[in-house]
Formats: sequence, structure tokens, C-alpha cells
Amino acid sequence: MNKTHGPAFKKAVIELDRCPACRGMAVIKGVFHEMACVQCNASGWVVAATGEALPVDELVTQLSLRLQAAQRQIEQLNKPALMGPAAQYQQNNRRGAGGTNYTGD
Repeated sequence: MNKTHGPAFKKAVIELDRCPACRGMAVIKGVFHEMACVQCNASGWVVAATGEALPVDELVTQLSLRLQAAQRQIEQLNKPALMGPAAQYQQNNRRGAGGTNYTGD
């Protein structure tokens, strides 16, 4: 049964791309000083499919989702992979009594 009304259960991730006007820098060079880019609302990000700027409240949510995904990826890459005998003690092989870890000691 599809939900037909009300807010979505999960926030949809919108694919973002760098702003073509400011090249993701959020400012453009004026004659004498830098000015906020009006094409991307001075964020440096636009919707990849349409090239339109996101409203600020939606932009904050989308950047937070991207940051969380990047932090999860960094945590996975920084997690040391155990090798050799240490791996046997850290992972459950379910060979012991009641499905517990059996190390052979």
C-alpha cells in the first residue's frame, strides 16, 4: 500500500552539483570586490538535474545528509582490518557451545 498524503518517511537525497556561475566558490568577482553569487544563493551548490538553487532550509538538510554519508565512509576507511590470529579472536565464528566464539585455546 503506497502512502498518498503527508510528509515522506525518509528525506529524499537530491543530487547536487557545483554552481556553474561561481564554480562552487559561492562568490563571484566584481570590479572591486567579491559579491555573493545570486544563482546559487551564495552556497556554491545547485540541483544537478535542473541547475536551480535550493531554498536555504532544504540546502542545509541536503548538505547535512552528504556530510553524514562522507563521515560514515571515512569511518569505514579508517577502521583497521584485523588479519591473522587477532581476527579469529575478534569475530564470532559460532563454533562454540550455544553458537559462541570458539578459538581453540
